[in-house]
Amino acid sequence: MLNKKEQRLRRSRQTRVRIALQRVARLTVFRSNLHIYASVISEDGQRVLASASTAEKEVRAQLGADGKGGNVAAATLIGKRIAEKAKAAGIEKVAFDRAGFAYHGRVKALAEAAREAGLQF
Repeated sequence: MLNKKEQRLRRSRQTRVRIALQRVARLTVFRSNLHIYASVISEDGQRVLASASTAEKEVRAQLGADGKGGNVAAATLIGKRIAEKAKAAGIEKVAFDRAGFAYHGRVKALAEAAREAGLQF
């Protein structure tokens, strides 16, 4: 019997294989109860080209007094931030890797904010 994390990782495995065949940088997302993390990984999967998370000091300051990183507003902020960092690194097109998480709520908000900020996927 697989636990919740193993099920999610199993779901993500086939997606990662498909993305590797595309030979394009991937925007991967991880969400915990408290934070959301996004990183752009190179085509070969060896290097992190850009990253953003709600655990960063500047982001926590932007989130306000409560500093909650586990909500849709925080995910939207991270989506915009990762798109800006990726464009600064010269990356326009990525493949979206939701890492087995459902495309819903915070993951969806991050993806839509990154698209609006000019990242193509």
